Amino acid sequence: RLQLRREFTFYDAAAVVPYLAALGVSHVYCSPVLQAVPGSAHGYDVIDHSRLSEDLGGDAGWAALTEACDRNGLGIVVDIVPNHMAAPTPERLNPVLWDVLRHGRESVFAHWLDIDWSMHDGRLLLPVLGQPLEDAVAAGEVVIDAAAGVVRYFDHEFPVAPGTSSLDEQHYLL
Repeated sequence: RLQLRREFTFYDAAAVVPYLAALGVSHVYCSPVLQAVPGSAHGYDVIDHSRLSEDLGGDAGWAALTEACDRNGLGIVVDIVPNHMAAPTPERLNPVLWDVLRHGRESVFAHWLDIDWSMHDGRLLLPVLGQPLEDAVAAGEVVIDAAAGVVRYFDHEFPVAPGTSSLDEQHYLL
């Protein structure tokens, strides 16, 4: 098992493949490999399941690793775990989460997430507020920025659902 991180990239893993082959290892088990929150220390806070991690070397680094494994007769096992998806700040860094927040159960990604839509009046509960919603709104901490199409709470941003204008109409509950 090769635990990948900024300090041990795809290129570093490729460099140890001949040694692993000499030991008789049949497969390299790699994790994590997908694009995580920028600057992530561990890489398990994935924000984009469609891209290899740039911090680990991106496509070119992955090619170096797979070529090294091919040359040395090793297979590759990749650990991709759905629950490694991050809810970053700002939330728009994760396009899957952003789409689900914007479109609710109608999102093309809604089936990716284990959301019980029967709870909270069919809305996704987001426990981010430091006080009850009404108090946060009264204090000016939660605001709808109609021009940007977002609800803001300090560094957090949440999308406003199409055709809506109030917090009560969103697919999430802060």
